[in-house]
Amino acid sequence: MHQYVIVDVFTTIALQGNPLAVFPDAVGIPAERMQLIAREMNLSETTFVLPARADGDRRVRIFTPVGELPFAGHPILGTAAVLGVSTAVDRLRLETAGGTIPVDFRHRSDRTVTAAMRQPIPVWEPYGRRDELLDALGLESSTLPVDAYRNGPRHVYVGVESEAALARVQPDLGALARHPDMAAICFSRPGGSGGPADCGDRWRMRMFSPAYGVSEDAGTGSAAGPLAVHLARYGLLPFGKQIEIVQGVEMGRPSHMFARAEGNSRRLDTVEVEGSAVITARGTLFA
Repeated sequence: MHQYVIVDVFTTIALQGNPLAVFPDAVGIPAERMQLIAREMNLSETTFVLPARADGDRRVRIFTPVGELPFAGHPILGTAAVLGVSTAVDRLRLETAGGTIPVDFRHRSDRTVTAAMRQPIPVWEPYGRRDELLDALGLESSTLPVDAYRNGPRHVYVGVESEAALARVQPDLGALARHPDMAAICFSRPGGSGGPADCGDRWRMRMFSPAYGVSEDAGTGSAAGPLAVHLARYGLLPFGKQIEIVQGVEMGRPSHMFARAEGNSRRLDTVEVEGSAVITARGTLFA
């Protein structure tokens, strides 16, 4: 028997945000069983907490329904929230296959935690299949260059002209699945795409990734940090300014993330994503 917790991430309201299953004590569960459990949970990710091996406080393995990820944002924040409600420390260092992630607690109660995570610095490059990706998304163009960022998962960013147009995006998931090892991130400013002189601090985002076993995600923390980088690189945001990113609206599960990229277009110093999480349920797996 294994205890698990369901936590809704990037929200303070139960049954909103992005749900996550956390197994706080996964000692003795082999990787093959972790994958089966993640498929059974059928959430975008399930995490398994293990004793630390290196410089962290705990080690975390992250599984989608179809495979393991080296790093992902909402699983790390959600796992930290589950661990944080029962500890008085101000920081947890969580080891992942993508590196050790510091998570600093801003606020916590019996069920709700607000925290900020220092993400791996992403690397980026132009996406070589831009036109095919636009076709799969049903879009004619992107408001910014279509670049791919990797900080564990690989996200490809497509700018959409307006919030209304973003809400209308209905990708061909079969065609999108032919873009392996990536998630398509569509984004817009509320009311419009903005321009270099319009440094708005609120953005809308959607994520589609059949390649990762997720048709659409309600709150993608690993994509929030690189979005801040992307906007700053192309002059829509000053480096160092925090933005709010709203995702999951079309799914009826709004998520609120806060992201900031420190540095410049030649060298990034830090990428930080902040959000809240609320514990929604606890259970026992009899397998």
